[in-house]
Order: sequence, then structure tokens, then C-alpha cells
Amino acid sequence: MKVLITGATGLVGREIVECCLSKNFLVHYLTTSRDKIESTKECRGFYWNPSKGEIDVKCFLGVTSIINLAGSSIATRWTPENKRQILDSRINSLKTLRNGLQQFGGGEISSFISASAIGIYPNSLSNYYTEDEKEVDSSFLGDVVRAWEQEIDAFKTFNFALSKIRIGLVLSEKKGALPKLLKPIQHYLGAAFGNGAQWQSWIHVKDVARMFLFVMENNLEGIFNGVGPNPVTNTKMVREIAKAVDRPLFLPNIPVIIMRLILGKMSYLLFASQRVSSKKIEEEGFVFLFPNIRLALKDLCDRVSIVSTHNKK
Repeated sequence: MKVLITGATGLVGREIVECCLSKNFLVHYLTTSRDKIESTKECRGFYWNPSKGEIDVKCFLGVTSIINLAGSSIATRWTPENKRQILDSRINSLKTLRNGLQQFGGGEISSFISASAIGIYPNSLSNYYTEDEKEVDSSFLGDVVRAWEQEIDAFKTFNFALSKIRIGLVLSEKKGALPKLLKPIQHYLGAAFGNGAQWQSWIHVKDVARMFLFVMENNLEGIFNGVGPNPVTNTKMVREIAKAVDRPLFLPNIPVIIMRLILGKMSYLLFASQRVSSKKIEEEGFVFLFPNIRLALKDLCDRVSIVSTHNKK
């Protein structure tokens, strides 16, 4: 099997590449930097520039599946320029892929799996969302994910299985939310955000990578929530991180207004509440390695300790 991956150097992308190589799958990846293209027998890079619609169509040679993870980070201040970049990076990547596929002719490709986000679900403390939910969150993020998924749907004209994985809060010891939450807790400055009641539908980075490959290997179609089976509130998340690193929590919750002053409109990410179900993918036979937050944090915090110990030597 040969897999073409966009966004292969990102948090989830790197984990998916490792999973592919561990299964002896060959990997093609796309990069916007010609100087960073490195090729081995197992992993080969190709140039593309989605902002200009440029792509080396040789990237599709022999490829049986495509995994699309391309898109700039949403964890940046939502200035008008950054908001355009967040949306355009997703839409232009998909358009460039689609045009490249049309030029190439489809080849042997049997499945196309694209990342999406649970940010499409409305902010709610009480709802429990499945993939059948039709209402879209009335926020910038909701607008982005709706446009993103509409562009993914344009691939239905091809003769391959098409699926979307709506990714939740990805926990990793390397990047993303966990290191940002962990650092203040380790320095006795940890606290929940707002009233702490907002739901956080999280997933261990290894499980989300395995989910992409599971969908790919089983040629599944449709929408799947890329979240673990047990969402937690922000208060629960912070408390469990503190327990995992054996730190007390002294400080009161951080008021919404403080984070808005610091982060601007992007602070919405800290307070939006989406309790999301993983039942659909589980019914297909997917089994989580880390089904609850305590198991996930123990694994990840142990990895942080190992890395810290190694760096001190």
C-alpha cells in the first residue's frame, strides 16, 4: 500500500507517517519547501504550493490512498489576515489536490480521508453530538469547518471511498494543547478556564493516527468523530493533568475576560463546549488504546518525564 499524506509534518501527520511505516506502507508526502524534500525508499517528498494551485502530479504515482491534513493552525490570534489564512489554507489545499487528481486521472486510488474538526458542532453544555447533527456552530470556527467540509464533498465525483474525520482536542507530549496546559501546572500556576464546565472532547495522538489508518484500511465512507469515548470538562482535564504530574491546584479559575484580553477572539477555543460521541467508529470495530483521560495522561506525562530526564543528562 502507498499513501499520499498532506500535512505530514504536523502533529497528527507525523504520527500517521510513523504508523504507516510501522505497517510497511510506502509514504508520499507533499511539502511547500523544495529545499526540505527528502526521499528514501519508504518515504518520498513532492513539491506543491496550494496558494498558487501548483502540485507535482507524480506524487500520485502508485498511490492507493490519500490522507489530507493540510491547514494552518487555528491556535493563533484571529486577526483578519490570520482568519483568511486559516480558511484559505484548507480550501486551496483541497482544490489543488482535486485539480491534480483530475489531471492525473485517478490511478489506483481507493480511498480519500480528510481531516475536519468538531468545531462544526454548536457550543453547548448539554448536547451530546453525533455525526448526524445538522446544526453548525455560529462562530468563525463553525464557518471554517462548514466551508472545509463542502470542499471535501467536491471529491465525491471521483470513484473512491470518501470520508471525513472530525478531530477533537489532540493530546500529545510533543505539541498542541497538552504542553501548554502542563507547563503552568508544573509551576503551580494551573487553573481551569471560566467556570470549567465546558466539555472537551479529546483524543490521544496515537489513537487519532490509528483511526485514520483504520478508516483507510477498511475503505470506510462518511463522517467519523475523531474523539475518544469519554469527554471531560475543562475542570476535570486540569485536575487530571495535575494528578498525573503530582502537583496541587491552588489558584481560582481564570476569568473569561482575562483570556479574551490576552488572546482576543481566539480565546473562544478555550471556552467552547462540544461533547462529542465516538460511538460510530467504535461500531465499525475501532478499539481505543486510551479510552479514558487518566490512561492517556499517564502515558503522555510519562513520556514527558523520560524526555526531560534524557535532556538533563
